[in-house]
Amino acid sequence: MDTIADQGCADRAPLVGRARELDRLDGLLGCRTEGAGLVAVDVTGEPGIGKTRLLTEFGIRARGRGATVLKGRAGSAEGDAGTPFQAVLDAFADLDHRERATTPALAELARLVEHDGRDASLARDVRDGHGSSEARDVRDVENERVRRIGAALGRVTAPGLVLLLDDLHRADPATVALVDHLLRHPLRAPVLVVVARRERQTPPALASCLARAADSGALARLDLGPLAAEDCAEALAPGAPPETVSELYAASGGNPLYFRALAHTRTPHGRAPGTGPVAVLLDELTPLSGVERAIVEAIAVLDGRATSELVAAVAAPAHTTDGRDGRDGRDGRDGSDGRDGGDGGATEHGEGWGGQETIDAALRALARRDLVRPDEAGRTLGPRHPALPELVRGALDPWRRRELHRRAEAALARSGAPASARAPHLVGAAIGPDAATAAVLVEAAERTGTVDPARAAHWLAAALDHLPDTAEHLAHRLELTLRRAQALGSAGRVAESRDLLHRLIDTCRPDSGRGPCTTPGGHPQDTAGIRTSAVLLCAFMERHLGRYPEADALLRRELERNPDPRAGLRTGLVVEWGARALFATRYPEVREEVDRTLGEARLRHDEAATAEVLTLSALGEAYEGGTTTARTRATEAAALTDALTDGELADHVESLVRLSWTEAFLEEYGTAERHTTRGIAVVRRAGRPFALSQLLLCSAYVHFLTGRVGAALDLAEESLTVAHPLGGAELLGFSRAMRATVLLHARPLGDPEGLAAAEEAAATVGTAQSWWATQARCMLAHNVPLGQDPHRVRGVLLRAGGDRDLSRLQPSLRPGYLELLAAAALVAGDPAEAERVARRALTEAQRLGLPVQRGAAQRAWGRVLAHRGESAAAAEAFTEAARESARSGAGLREAHSLLLAAPHVQAAGDGPRAAALWRRGRRLAADGGARMLVDLADRTRPTPPDTTAPGGRLSVLTPREREISVLVAEGLTNQAVADRLCLSPRTVESHVARVYRKTGVETRAGLASLVVRTGVG
Repeated sequence: MDTIADQGCADRAPLVGRARELDRLDGLLGCRTEGAGLVAVDVTGEPGIGKTRLLTEFGIRARGRGATVLKGRAGSAEGDAGTPFQAVLDAFADLDHRERATTPALAELARLVEHDGRDASLARDVRDGHGSSEARDVRDVENERVRRIGAALGRVTAPGLVLLLDDLHRADPATVALVDHLLRHPLRAPVLVVVARRERQTPPALASCLARAADSGALARLDLGPLAAEDCAEALAPGAPPETVSELYAASGGNPLYFRALAHTRTPHGRAPGTGPVAVLLDELTPLSGVERAIVEAIAVLDGRATSELVAAVAAPAHTTDGRDGRDGRDGRDGSDGRDGGDGGATEHGEGWGGQETIDAALRALARRDLVRPDEAGRTLGPRHPALPELVRGALDPWRRRELHRRAEAALARSGAPASARAPHLVGAAIGPDAATAAVLVEAAERTGTVDPARAAHWLAAALDHLPDTAEHLAHRLELTLRRAQALGSAGRVAESRDLLHRLIDTCRPDSGRGPCTTPGGHPQDTAGIRTSAVLLCAFMERHLGRYPEADALLRRELERNPDPRAGLRTGLVVEWGARALFATRYPEVREEVDRTLGEARLRHDEAATAEVLTLSALGEAYEGGTTTARTRATEAAALTDALTDGELADHVESLVRLSWTEAFLEEYGTAERHTTRGIAVVRRAGRPFALSQLLLCSAYVHFLTGRVGAALDLAEESLTVAHPLGGAELLGFSRAMRATVLLHARPLGDPEGLAAAEEAAATVGTAQSWWATQARCMLAHNVPLGQDPHRVRGVLLRAGGDRDLSRLQPSLRPGYLELLAAAALVAGDPAEAERVARRALTEAQRLGLPVQRGAAQRAWGRVLAHRGESAAAAEAFTEAARESARSGAGLREAHSLLLAAPHVQAAGDGPRAAALWRRGRRLAADGGARMLVDLADRTRPTPPDTTAPGGRLSVLTPREREISVLVAEGLTNQAVADRLCLSPRTVESHVARVYRKTGVETRAGLASLVVRTGVG
């Protein structure tokens, strides 16, 4: 019996995320109190989804409103489904003697429901098929009882009755008949019936009567779906780490009972297995027969869909002849796979277990209970919920679990299953040191490494555990350790990978006195190669973690040791050393060594190595502003890289990353996009997340500049998703910064989301001074609203750049940052500094020879000219910036330049051209999805002044601007105007600049002439 506890009970499981359903039930109850509305509610959902908990909470609410609440379960114990009206009987156990005494209608109902004499026994006789003629009349008796119970319910008076019937899918025929009667003859009394059931286990008779009632409008349906992730986190796992909550939510599918059970299992804290919420779920296994339970356990160990033959082979007791594990005395090392020669499947085991018919009957029974779900053909079986196997396995004793894993591995081996399917069972069977077992685990790691590196690392760890610790296996052990470190890094466990690599390097030191270096029959050169490969991979991990000095020290020591590393490995060391220097913004320090290594690779005619060094050199030169050399080397590298097959390229993906970024910096956006597109496809198949994240970033950068903001945002967000689990703060911060910059342009003008994202990115990189970190801070400067906080923009740029010339920033991108610095200086009221910065931008951009950077410098200069009031010159500078941007296909920069040019072209007196420039700029922005620029365009749409109005071109001025214009026409200086009007000279200067911009004049003499001609003043 389930009683309705008081609302303050602290032992109830929390009700999570069901406010909408409760509100609907409350509304239906309100209608029933007045004898109107639907008579019943059908609550459905998967096991564990919260149906019972919802009924309990609703019962508490209904009782609080004065209603009598009775709650019962159908078939609450095995065999109870045979008792007529069992669910209703269970409910009326809640009716105490006071309610019976004071409420005649309820007392009458109780008498009718609890009638358990001759009619009940006769009903059982009828169902058993051997009743007398008197017994065969009992159906008429039960039907009469149904009608009487229905009539008695119709006499219930306010405040009414709420009848809660849980687990109705187990209901006996009499209860089904009663529900059907109530739905076909809706009550006018204040009675609400709420039933809860599992859809899959509902018998046809009940399902049909509920469906008819729903169609006729007598029944409301509530289907409970999965909870939201945030609801589970807040109510079911308060205080748990976000990654733990994410794992639990993914495994549970949002099912609250499975969520709680998994949390209970995965954080045991000394609790016994199979207790707490796990016991609630596993309680369904209690009434199972031995065969049925064995099948459930087999499916749990197989952990997924499996054929019925495989399930039977694992579940059936093994036939053993030597008292060990059913292998007929063989250990599986004689070429027979340790199996018994027969098929060993369901036939042999089935006969000893009662035959195939027994197994099939057990499977049908489990399917009816919805513990096992077959596919449409009945060929494969699986658990009803993906988390159920984990919970069942956790409740098994370790010896039973180990035996089932042994059977599973044996059956899979006989069937020729792949190593990845056998591996979990080899580990679960806890076999001791065995080279053959280790080989299977290594093969499993190879099969899964590209799609699931974390699992590959797990299999490799298990392989190392099973590999015999003997001299003959020592070199193989070192190789597997290196491969495991690589898998750990790909899985985002970078620090763990780094630590493992440090241990491996120590093991392989020539002077360690350990390992193959000193083992008779060993291979010293192989060990040296493993050590160099470990140093190379370790330096990569150190670099990813932002530990550039440590990476430098590792690489220098390996390059300087004697004898020198093999040529191919040495090239890899130099390339990684150069990459370390590049990301630490110290490429000139390694330029000479890189050039020497390039010459050596060419002499060896090693095309792959040559391409590796060429891409490093090209990116280094592009970064430093050596665009001519960078373009030459990028062209040569592209020719070599394009000739590689995808399979060959998978071993050199970092080279493709460097090539793509080089082409992007050289503003060769078409070739950069081509290489990123190919690279992304290759690294997805190869399982190289570090390269994938950077190629996605490069592709996002290219799409953004070329005016495809929506696609750029998608790429940036995917890059962030890939980078997040990899563990490096700098790559993660840069990914967030790229997303923030794209988001700024994708959102409406003034939307704060871009700035918030950029601030998070800057916080992620912290105080690091690498290329990633510096770029992240500069992108923050781009996101800060210039008109609101120019001082912050300047401060961010100056801190990132190191000085007034931003000399610490990437030279090939510096003109763009100088443009922003000049604009901030103007808004902050420092035109002299703005002019100095703009002139420097022009000089640096001219040296680079990059159109987009020349365009940025022209925009900086145009802003200075506009501030001076030289509208015609400013218009020409902005127009030239648009032409330069268009030359490289940078559609976003072209649109921005055109929108800046249009007002000044209008002010210079060419209204039609201004309108044309504005239309093209807005169209480019709109087509590219740049909502911010579209909003900017709509706010600055040029409107030619009405020259026919009194005052002519001066009519567009404010009263203060006209007043100042008259005084300027009289020959007063700015200081004299300021003294007369009690203003500051800077304020007067700003007013004069606006007058120049609005009227199109460029000098004080021109303004005086215009004032005289229009007769103002």
